[in-house]
Amino acid sequence: MVRETVTALRELDGPELRTPVVMAVSGPKAVALAGELADTVTFAVMPGESRASVSGRVLDFRPARDIELAQHVAVVGDAVAPFMAPPDTDPAQLRAVDSLAILPADPVAAVDEIERRRAELGFSYFVFGANAAEVLAPVVAELAGR
Repeated sequence: MVRETVTALRELDGPELRTPVVMAVSGPKAVALAGELADTVTFAVMPGESRASVSGRVLDFRPARDIELAQHVAVVGDAVAPFMAPPDTDPAQLRAVDSLAILPADPVAAVDEIERRRAELGFSYFVFGANAAEVLAPVVAELAGR
C-alpha cells in the first residue's frame, strides 16, 4: 500500500516536481521499502530501547542512494513531548538505557550529543516537541550553519 501511494504521488508530481517523502520505520520490510522510496528516513525508537539497539538498525541501513536520516527526540531533560511519547514515559528509564529518545536539557551537553549522533550515526535532521523550544533555542543557535 505504501509503495502504491508513493508511486501515485510521483505520478501526480510529474517530471518537474518531487514531493519529499518521509518514512518512519522499524521492521526490516519497512526499512527496505524506505531505502527504495523515501527521501528522509526516521527510525522509530520504542520506549526503553537502548542506544545500541537503535544504532545497530541505523548503521545496518545501507540505501543505494543518498537519503537524509532524521531522528525524533521525544524527551529533553525531564520534559516529555506529549504527542511524541506515551504519557507514562519515564526520562530516568530512558537515561538508564542510554536511549536516543532523550536529549540532555543542558545546552552544551545537548550540542555535544547532537554532534555525536551526526558523526556516529549520520543523523542530519532532528525533530523535537514544541515544549522543548525554549530549552533548545541556544542549541539551535549554536548549531546553526553547521
